[in-house]
Amino acid sequence: MPKLTDTQFVILSTAAKRGSGAILPFSKSLKANKGGTASSLKSLIKRGLIIERPVAGNTAPWREAEDGTHLTLIITDAGLLAIGIDPVEAHADAEPAAEVKRAAKKATPTEPARPGKKQTLLLDLLRRPYGASIGELSTALGWQTHSVRGAIAGTVKKKLGFPVTSETTDRRGRVYRIATDTLAVEV
Repeated sequence: MPKLTDTQFVILSTAAKRGSGAILPFSKSLKANKGGTASSLKSLIKRGLIIERPVAGNTAPWREAEDGTHLTLIITDAGLLAIGIDPVEAHADAEPAAEVKRAAKKATPTEPARPGKKQTLLLDLLRRPYGASIGELSTALGWQTHSVRGAIAGTVKKKLGFPVTSETTDRRGRVYRIATDTLAVEV
């Protein structure tokens, strides 16, 4: 179970009680200043315990994305586990809105929970507009080519759910990239 501050525990517990899993608005019992609360939220996002999603219904917005979309925060299955709640039972009890229900099905966040690691580097290389070849990924990550292919198919496509496209170029061979029209909004 991850170590949580009192503020983080209250934030996650309040969200777990809501059918939508929404983090906002905060509980009235939360006695933290705005700076401390913002820091707690950023830490929870970074650890994959809460995620950003477009606002649905009357949910309170967290921030506005560059494209003008209002985003809110919801608890993930990992966040439920962090406070000792079985996600399967929690989802069976609640009837969240369609967008929240789809987001809650995914046990892992769309971003890796450990920035600065090889999975993050793999995603960054695949997000480049010109993508990356298997050889480039293999060199950058220090992995063998079959491991790179397995990570793209298993982790990037299946586990994280990113659509990966590939095309053959004359100079670089087969180049892989994450389709930019469906990328998750970065924190």
